[in-house]
Amino acid sequence: MTDSLSLGLLPEGLRDVLPPQAEAEARLLRMLLDHLASYGYERVGTPLVEFEETLTRGFGAARPSDLFRLTDPISQRPLAVRSDVTGQIARVAATRLGHYARPLRLSYAGPVLRIKGSQLRADRQFMQAGAELIGTDSPEAVAEIAGLALSGLLGLGLDAVNIDFVLPDLIPGIGAALGLEPLVIAAAARALDAKDAAAVAQLPHPAVWRGLLEATGDLAHAEEVIASVPGMPAIARERLGVLAKLARDLPEDERLGVTVDPGETRGFAYQTWIGFSLFAKGIRGEVGRGGAYVIRKPDPGQNGLERNGTSEEPAVGFSLYLDGLVEAGQGVEVLPRLYLAFGTPQKDVERLREEGWAVVRGLEQGDPHEAARAQRCSHYWDGRKIHMV
Repeated sequence: MTDSLSLGLLPEGLRDVLPPQAEAEARLLRMLLDHLASYGYERVGTPLVEFEETLTRGFGAARPSDLFRLTDPISQRPLAVRSDVTGQIARVAATRLGHYARPLRLSYAGPVLRIKGSQLRADRQFMQAGAELIGTDSPEAVAEIAGLALSGLLGLGLDAVNIDFVLPDLIPGIGAALGLEPLVIAAAARALDAKDAAAVAQLPHPAVWRGLLEATGDLAHAEEVIASVPGMPAIARERLGVLAKLARDLPEDERLGVTVDPGETRGFAYQTWIGFSLFAKGIRGEVGRGGAYVIRKPDPGQNGLERNGTSEEPAVGFSLYLDGLVEAGQGVEVLPRLYLAFGTPQKDVERLREEGWAVVRGLEQGDPHEAARAQRCSHYWDGRKIHMV
């Protein structure tokens, strides 16, 4: 026999969002989307479930290992629950909005579901929101997107935000300039990702790789370190120079920090020449991630999606995960609750609501003081004046 307790259980990594956190999440979403709209980013919505083939083999293909699967009872085709919204935005941009002029600015918000959580967060369902700038991945475009993410987070009430840039193709570029084999380049990426100085020392040209390891941190420090390493390929100095120029275009705010990890590649396989992680004071783990990427359209020879003679299109965007912000108390703004005694005239109801109270109307006769306490109200109105509970 099923008891009421077991009926209230949820699968691991899923949870209900209760007051006041549910309203806080909605408030943060409204603030962020209004911020993006003020910069010309138009909101689009995409379905929670799509054909599995579309999500795994189409635009911005998702990893099959991240997806919950089911079967469509109508078409009998395999479906999957989205684990990320970015690929869906790419699909919309390339198909239904393919005739729109580029660059195309879009924003979105919605829940995503993943097979498993991370070491830092066991949650498997997240509220994802973000923006995509489609049709260019220039440094100016990256600066616009990164600046929007930073100013958007600060606008949500955070005390301090840090953006940490990575250059996903820098290690392959350095390896190619040094004439190294792909297996050696892969070993260098693993050693730098792990920050393993001993493994770095065993690589060919160890001074070069050690320089990348030591360059982690402040951007000015990174430029200085890279410039001082004998034999460092020119691509490293050039890329850091581009990054420094880009950083100068970010918002000027003492609450913002800018760092770089030129040897980091883990988790940025989706990005092309630049990526970034976003961190906030008092919040565990990343609050967002972004960077430049390529929308790879299915074979244009078969489905007619070719645009301007190419089946690829550059883009740059960011995604924020608001759950961590809500858990840290951001967005919580509880209106004082006022219980209204049974029979309170409508004109008084509206007047008190306009004064800033969240009004809770009594629906039957009774002691307004006790009813206010039961309804979790801080005050009550007896028909003449307001009293504290």
